[in-house]
Amino acid sequence: MAGICCGVVAENETAAAVAPRSRASRRRRLELRLVSDNAVPTPRTLDMAPAKRKKIELFPIRISRDCGNAVEKCKRIEENINKSKSVRLKEDAPKFGMTSVCGRRRDMEDAVSIHTSFATKNTSYFGVFDGHGCSHVAMKCRDRLHEIVKQEVEGFKEEKCVEWKETMERSFVKMDQEVGNWCVEGENSCTCRCELQTQQGDAVGSTAVVAVVTPEKIIVSNCGDSRAVLCRNGVAIPLSSDHKPDRPDELLRIQEAGGRVIYWDGPRVLGVLAMSRAIGDNYLKPYVIPEPEVTVTERMEEDECLILASDGLWDVVSNDTACGVVRTCLRAQKPPSPPGSDGATGSSDKACSDASALLTKLALARHSTDNVSVVVVDLRRNQQ
Repeated sequence: MAGICCGVVAENETAAAVAPRSRASRRRRLELRLVSDNAVPTPRTLDMAPAKRKKIELFPIRISRDCGNAVEKCKRIEENINKSKSVRLKEDAPKFGMTSVCGRRRDMEDAVSIHTSFATKNTSYFGVFDGHGCSHVAMKCRDRLHEIVKQEVEGFKEEKCVEWKETMERSFVKMDQEVGNWCVEGENSCTCRCELQTQQGDAVGSTAVVAVVTPEKIIVSNCGDSRAVLCRNGVAIPLSSDHKPDRPDELLRIQEAGGRVIYWDGPRVLGVLAMSRAIGDNYLKPYVIPEPEVTVTERMEEDECLILASDGLWDVVSNDTACGVVRTCLRAQKPPSPPGSDGATGSSDKACSDASALLTKLALARHSTDNVSVVVVDLRRNQQ
C-alpha cells in the first residue's frame, strides 16, 4: 500500500509537475507564434513602449507643427501667385466693343480691325480706317496692317525691347507701298465702284489710327484725321493730333514741299483732300505723306477707357462728351457678350458695345454727314 500510495503520489506529483510546464510551454509557444504572425509586442516591449513613445513624441510634434506651418505658407504663397497670374491675365485681355455705320453717306468707306493676342499673348491691336475716294484702301489696311506690325514686332527678341515709334513708322510706310503696288500693278481684285471710273486707284486713300495695348503701355499711331482719346480718372486725354492741312506745322511742311493749301469748303491740300496725311493718295505725294505720328503712353491704375473713332464722330462730338458717355455705360456693368458676337477677333463686352453704339447714335443725332466708326476699349484693371 505504501508503495502503491507512494507510487500514486509520485505519479500524481509527477503529472502535476509536468502538466504546468507543458501548459506554460504551450502558452509560450503560442505567444511566440502570435508575436511572429501579428507583430504583437512582448510584455517587455509593452513596458518600454510608453517611455520610448514619450521621448519620440516630444521631438516629432514640434517638427510636424513647423512643417505644417511651412506647408501652409507655401500654399498661401502659391495661391497668391496663381491669383496674381489670373488677375494679370485678365488685365492683359482688355474688353472692347465696336460699332460702324454708314450714316448719311451713300457708301460705307470705313473699316475696323481688332485683334487680341495679335503679336504676343498680352498684346491687343485696334485700328480704325476712314477711306476716301473708295473703300478698298481702308479694307486693305484692315486686312494687312496688323500683319505687317506683327512681323515688325517679331523681329525683336523680347516685347520689352520693341522700339515702338520706329516699328509703327516702318509698318505704315510698308502698308502705303503695298497699297501703291496693289493699285498701280493691277493687283486690285475687288470690284469697287471706283474701278468703273478710273483704271488706277491713285485717287483713293485712307486715314489710319491704330492702338497697340500692352499690360504696361498704349501705343497710338495716327495718320490722318481719325482720333484716339484716353479717359483717365474722368479726364479726356487725346493720344493723337488730327492731321489737318491748316495745322501750322503741316501747312509749313506742305508749302516747303511745293504744295498749297486751298480753302474750298475748309482747308484742303491743292483744294482736294481735307487731310494732310493718309495711306494711298499717290497723286498727292509728296504733299500728303503716310508717316504716322506715334505716342507711347504708360498705363496707370486710373485709366478707364480708350476711344478710337473716325472723324464722323469727332466732327460733332467733343472728347469730353465722348468720355462721359463711355464712362456712364461702363459703370452700368452689363454682362459680357458671347465671344466674337460683333464679328471681331477676341472677346467683346456688352457695356463697351453699348457705349460705341450710343456714340454713333449721338453723332447721327448731331447731324454728322460722314461714316461713323467707333471702338471702345475698357482699360480698368480691376474690372477685367
